[in-house]
Amino acid sequence: MSIERAVPETNPQTTHTATVQERIDEIRAMRQKIPNFTIPESKRAKRVIASGASLPPAFIERAAVAITNSASLVRSGGTDPDGIRDLMSYADAYESLADELEAMASFVRHSVATARNEAGKEALTTYAAAQRLAKLPATADLAPYVADMRIALGKHPRKTKAQPAPAPTTPAPAPPPVTTQPKA
Repeated sequence: MSIERAVPETNPQTTHTATVQERIDEIRAMRQKIPNFTIPESKRAKRVIASGASLPPAFIERAAVAITNSASLVRSGGTDPDGIRDLMSYADAYESLADELEAMASFVRHSVATARNEAGKEALTTYAAAQRLAKLPATADLAPYVADMRIALGKHPRKTKAQPAPAPTTPAPAPPPVTTQPKA
């Protein structure tokens, strides 16, 4: 039996929420500042570009040299050797930005987990104290809070089962006598 109590209402637009939205807006504004910024069109886009993106830089440089030195390799609409080198320079430079952003995301996730851990430890400590105090006559009014916390935690109160009277046991039948055949 749980007693319904008013849970304090909080403003959904807390200071943290507003601050986070500002950071998200700043991150999204960075998109406009990053040249060649692209968003994958599909889930498989990463797989589609993986083979070309994983080619050794030395191979790409040799291809640029070959285009420079052989007019027959110049293609209409193809990227010129300086453009190829610029794309490689871009990739080398912006990879460090990606690494930094991934590290930042990892640190933010760790900060989130740390905050949840601290809040959880405090809640568990309060629950343990309330459980003990609810057993005392002077603070028995804590029992409904303990019950509510137990339910919210996903634990259900233990139901004591009445021990059934032991059923009368019937003696096990005696094993048949072992007889041995005389050897002839």
